[in-house]
Amino acid sequence: MAHLRLFASAREAAGTSADRVDGSTVGEVLDAACERFGDGFVRVLPSCRVWVNGESADRATAVGAEDEVAVLPPVSGGAR
Repeated sequence: MAHLRLFASAREAAGTSADRVDGSTVGEVLDAACERFGDGFVRVLPSCRVWVNGESADRATAVGAEDEVAVLPPVSGGAR
């Protein structure tokens, strides 16, 4: 089971900031998370970036039991 970390709107949609999710690829982990967390999470996910252990990843990226899959929605704001 991969360590799934969720941030900002992905965290709000899932109702949690972290979970353990089965899957041998990022795609399998995200599909399982969509089933677990429902439609709100499904709607947020397309706008998110996914990272595995701090590196940008895609759905085909392999993950193991000790890997961290982070889901990060776009962030806006900042000083002008």
